[in-house]
Amino acid sequence: MAQFPDAEYLILSSRLIPGLDGGYTIATLARARQLAAAGVDGGRGPLLLTVDPGTPEAHAAHRSAFVERGDAASAELFRNLFDEAGAPDGGAAAWLRAAARPGDLDPALEYREIPAAAGRPVVALPVIVGDPDWHISTAPVGVLDAHGAVVGVLAGFGALYRAWLDHIVAGVRASAPDRPVVVICESRQLGELLAGWDAGGVRLVHAIHTIHLEPPYTPDAPVNALWSRWFGLAERFDAVLWPTSAQRADVAARFGDSDVHLVVPHGVPGIEAVVPAEQRDRGRVVMLNRLAPGKRIEHAVRAFARVAERVPGATLDVYGDGPARAALQELIDALGLTASVVLRGATDQPGRVLDEAAVLLSTSAFEGQGLAIAEALVHGTPVVSYDIRYGPRDALAGGGGLLVPDGDEDALVEALVRVLSDDALRAALATEAVVSARALDPDHVMSALAAAVTDVLGRPPRR
Repeated sequence: MAQFPDAEYLILSSRLIPGLDGGYTIATLARARQLAAAGVDGGRGPLLLTVDPGTPEAHAAHRSAFVERGDAASAELFRNLFDEAGAPDGGAAAWLRAAARPGDLDPALEYREIPAAAGRPVVALPVIVGDPDWHISTAPVGVLDAHGAVVGVLAGFGALYRAWLDHIVAGVRASAPDRPVVVICESRQLGELLAGWDAGGVRLVHAIHTIHLEPPYTPDAPVNALWSRWFGLAERFDAVLWPTSAQRADVAARFGDSDVHLVVPHGVPGIEAVVPAEQRDRGRVVMLNRLAPGKRIEHAVRAFARVAERVPGATLDVYGDGPARAALQELIDALGLTASVVLRGATDQPGRVLDEAAVLLSTSAFEGQGLAIAEALVHGTPVVSYDIRYGPRDALAGGGGLLVPDGDEDALVEALVRVLSDDALRAALATEAVVSARALDPDHVMSALAAAVTDVLGRPPRR
């Protein structure tokens, strides 16, 4: 069992909304549950902090949905900046007013007024359109009184977020001013704004969820523009948690190695019993992912036109929704595959899907860790995947599936036909899958995270 140091733990995310952001939301909530299971805060687990400017009613609905689905133990674990930005008199909260300085809104910008729980606007946010770096703008954020008049401004979103976090930290330390506080930041944009945050000894642990490279996703490929500035700030975090060894190695080779950079994947819990290969639908292939361009599901559809010819009765069920759905359905219709390839939409029972399947197929162009593959291994479902950065090679290092060259649809066809046609191979891969999944067991992952936190609390903060 992981032993976490006695401290206050906070998880910070840009937003947590059911059905949005795919594996990011799932992994963030899973980390909170796993910290609770490891005994953090007496088993309550960390607070989940968000900064999305939705309405209090929408946030309450999101939290209820997470609790109902078992993704969170209690709605009381969630806190949102804008839910807490209002005072009882209808104006801005005391912490928000205290952080503001004299000034006014920028007349060249449009502003969006955000109400607090009382329904009155308390914050005016600048609307910055078409700029991917909107979050680092220092355009004034307006702080409003009960009548909607500007009583002060903050220097951009970063100042607003930091003011709220200062308020949160003061609150959790109210009875113990020297209590250690560990903030696990799950968002690159938020991390960038907190790299210079001087918060009285708070330790900032930054978790990574996705790839940092552009096509062709080789180690020397261009760095995504949203990440370029972040790498200049990375050494200011007390620890950076990379989801795979491969990504950490590529980062170290390109930007320099440091003990700040650690490998702590997203944990995936085991299950009580794995459905044996012989009890599954031996011709059923499934995919679990958003219907988005980066998932390259059209590769799977084209490949399956040939797989269905060679493996009678083989089917491909694609679970997920997204912007590529219409184009994919057109392709399925054009290839005459409606009897064997079906877009099933989103599912809230991925485990049941995996228990019934013979194979999980992944054709993504890139991943962070590849949680669908990890879940397939836990369920003993063999995997066929392109060999991409990052995730599949790490996950399948101990077996459990077949990797094929990235983008090679001919190789994809051959791998699928081979696994679907060979019962002994499929059974062997299923056995290997369960063994490989143990590397992502939450106890193992939490032990790695607990060691990282112990280390950062044992040395001065880096900001």
